[in-house]
Amino acid sequence: MRRRLWPLALAFLVVSGTARADEHLAAELAALAPAANPRVLELATRAADCARRQGLLDGFKHLAVIDYSLPSTKPRLWVFDVGRGRLLYQELVAHGRNTGERFAERFSNVEGSKMSSLGLFQAADTYYGSNGYSLRQRGLDPAFNDNALARAIVMHGAPYVSEAIAERMGRLGRSWGCPAVRPEVARTVIDTLKGGALLFAYYPDNKWLKESPTLQCGEAKPAQVVANPVPDTPRG
Repeated sequence: MRRRLWPLALAFLVVSGTARADEHLAAELAALAPAANPRVLELATRAADCARRQGLLDGFKHLAVIDYSLPSTKPRLWVFDVGRGRLLYQELVAHGRNTGERFAERFSNVEGSKMSSLGLFQAADTYYGSNGYSLRQRGLDPAFNDNALARAIVMHGAPYVSEAIAERMGRLGRSWGCPAVRPEVARTVIDTLKGGALLFAYYPDNKWLKESPTLQCGEAKPAQVVANPVPDTPRG
């Protein structure tokens, strides 16, 4: 889990923004996380570079990727230390109550939907709410996740996220749209991401793939992927 990234890919993406550096970085991330879908990682790095080129961020050191096409019983959250070329976490993560059962199927940007949202997020500040230590997220994909702060779509720990529950129920418990993780790792994951890290949430949703502002950046072609079988209190 601790291989060095190719330094040129890192330098190009974070500093110079060379157009194809995102593809090189995605290949290095795929080598670090062989269980992740490499095309999903490519989309994540493409979205991150697009956000940088649009002036939405200066750079980033950590990148989290969620592949909601995988069942909730499988680890589908990867957290990379891009600056040091390491895979830090490969974890279970819950989806929203109305997003689906074992598999995620529906996504929303609407308050009260109790669904997860897709797209690129930037981690903001932390706070203590009804679910304990939590991390606010700012949605960078207008129309798809830009209501994240207002909806309190935050990362937090939850007792319904565990391998034991996944085995017993055939799925994880579900949130109100938040990417909830195991309580045992919640604080360290949150502290890794807080203050500007990026989180990319993927699902093969045709509308989002075709219309996401951070995926359709200038000359970028429509994305195609073959999927693997500010309130103070968070809503889930």
